[in-house]
Amino acid sequence: MYQNQQNTGNNSNNSSSNNSGSSVVVPEAKQALNNMKYEIANELGINLKQGYNGDMPSRQAGYIGGYMVKRLIEQAERAMSGSQK
Repeated sequence: MYQNQQNTGNNSNNSSSNNSGSSVVVPEAKQALNNMKYEIANELGINLKQGYNGDMPSRQAGYIGGYMVKRLIEQAERAMSGSQK
């Protein structure tokens, strides 16, 4: 019964899965996100230098990214509720 339902991988919806997660949808926001990254790294006591940070442990990079997401969600929730803080 299920033999004819093979996944051929030719699905046209797969094109979006090839995009990298770091692409900026709104180019004007790139500098604001960069500023947020350095601000959060400073708050966490992580030494983030301008330019290459590939020698940073993944745990520290994850902390920075996680707090960025947390802050962006908080800002979106405030915007949706109509309150500004």
